[in-house]
Amino acid sequence: MLSKKMEDAFNDQINAEMASAYLYLAMAAHCEDNNLKGFGHWLRAQNNEEVGHAMKIFDYVLERGGKVALKAIEAPAAEFGSPAEVFAKVLAHEQHVTARITSLYELAVAEKDYASQIFLQWFISEQVEEEASASEIIERMKLAGDKGSALVWLDKELGKR
Repeated sequence: MLSKKMEDAFNDQINAEMASAYLYLAMAAHCEDNNLKGFGHWLRAQNNEEVGHAMKIFDYVLERGGKVALKAIEAPAAEFGSPAEVFAKVLAHEQHVTARITSLYELAVAEKDYASQIFLQWFISEQVEEEASASEIIERMKLAGDKGSALVWLDKELGKR
């Protein structure tokens, strides 16, 4: 059984994961509006991952006898700037999510909720991958510089995800 504190924190995280999904969908629309379909495809895949994360937590709360309480999701921005600016925002957002997951884990430790600690280890590993992926794309963009052909190539590569 989840403590009330853990239940509330997991419900907050479900909301945060769904807000992340919505953010990535808005970023995808921005990129696709700017003829960067590959960037849009990558961001749509991020959207799907975030929904999957929310559902994983949703199921966990129910499995532990908790009550899921869905909350409103704020509308994200519609404009995100250049592709480099988009991915700088992706990385900053993933770092924010990492901090949230770390706080959840710390709460699980304080609550002596060993099952939640084990459950959250998957998310901790996932966040390492998420930050590394965004960082890699940012580094590739730095290498590409202002060369349009390099951006087109990167767009094509991201479309393969």
